[in-house]
Amino acid sequence: MFGITDRRHFLQHTAAATAVTVPGLSFLTQLRAAAPEMKKKQKSLIVLWMAGGPPTIDLWDMKPESANGGPHKPKDTAASGIQISEHLPKVASAFKNLSIIRSLNSREGDHDRGTRMMNTGRAPNPLLDYPAMGSVLSYYQALDAEAMKNADLPAFISVGGPRGGAGFLGMKFAPFNVQNAGTPPENIKAPDGIDDGRMARRAALFSRVEGSFTTGMPVDPKTGKPTVLDAAQAHKEVYEKALNLVVSTRKDVFSLDKEIDGKPIDPKLKEEYGNDGFGRSALLARKLVEAGTAAVQITLGGWDLHNNTHATLQNQRLPVLDRAMGTLVKDLEQRGKLKDTVILWMGDFGRTPRINQNAGRDHWSRCWSVVLGGGDIKGGVAYGATDKDGTGVAKDEVSVLELFATVYKGLGIDPTPETNASVRDNLGRPYYIAGDKPNEKTNSLWIKDLVS
Repeated sequence: MFGITDRRHFLQHTAAATAVTVPGLSFLTQLRAAAPEMKKKQKSLIVLWMAGGPPTIDLWDMKPESANGGPHKPKDTAASGIQISEHLPKVASAFKNLSIIRSLNSREGDHDRGTRMMNTGRAPNPLLDYPAMGSVLSYYQALDAEAMKNADLPAFISVGGPRGGAGFLGMKFAPFNVQNAGTPPENIKAPDGIDDGRMARRAALFSRVEGSFTTGMPVDPKTGKPTVLDAAQAHKEVYEKALNLVVSTRKDVFSLDKEIDGKPIDPKLKEEYGNDGFGRSALLARKLVEAGTAAVQITLGGWDLHNNTHATLQNQRLPVLDRAMGTLVKDLEQRGKLKDTVILWMGDFGRTPRINQNAGRDHWSRCWSVVLGGGDIKGGVAYGATDKDGTGVAKDEVSVLELFATVYKGLGIDPTPETNASVRDNLGRPYYIAGDKPNEKTNSLWIKDLVS
């Protein structure tokens, strides 16, 4: 199943991805100074990714008095003074546990650049491949001895296609992709006729064979481990992920028939999440963080609404989002897991306040909204504001790195450079997970009004 006869072919595909992994190992060694504090506090993250760029003016920052507002009406939420779209009633009822940032300026209005920016916190750079937040959390989990009891499950799982990769961290921290929620990932079943014991022996043999390919590499005198990661190391790490799942006793976590304790999942709960791909993804995400996964990203596509925005929202996108997101928040709270899980709703960018001639909205990154909650994030807060027509920031502009710092803080990770040791990228420069420049007005990396 995991033979090495096609090794040359595989290495051709992984060589490019691992060309910058020397500083990836530097990341692993240099950041250990921050590990003890992080180990005690890290929570899990669920990213609700809205592929295509959602029109947040129609969801979270409505303008009923403006011609830009569109036909939908605002609705009160469980949080006093906060209104959102009338077509998100379940989410509205959960808003005591959610907050909105209404003044994000992400500065990237292209789909690819916006996707990279919102997943890594940095604008794309041809000289440097930045890691996604999920990959950073995957690395952090690898430092946590308690969390590594769950090492037979990937630490970063993407359902429906990853939107960000491990960058210079290397393949070990890349997202594990699940194509369809409820369908087991490919290659996690042992070949026919191979029992668990035999599969475990194969895994041990694989480790010995693959380990031989790092023989002769420079060795760190302190750890005794190779200091250079090459394509051979990437090959080993990718296949180790699959093997860990094959021999895992917990691979049934990907099933939507049973809870992680083996009890059947209530059919009514499945129906509440929604009998669609996104609803199933949200239920799977809840199971995965409950099982110990550090980061899960799930995707709802179809937001590139240049035409017929409001009809599509009302009839298609918002009912699906409302069922899944509203139920996810409620389910996590009822199970006592919301305090250990941060939820982040976002997409490529927002969409224009002005409605175009095709009853749609175009790309807009200057001022738009994201939603977050759980963990140490306060609920019931609307931070920042746009002007009366939604065309500019009227109060408390937020950058993407400021958003990232807030999420990290909500996860129990202090992102300040003094706490997180200097990390070097593949050009040898310091890299900080949420930047090193505080907001000039607040003198803070993160939004203090949103973190308890």
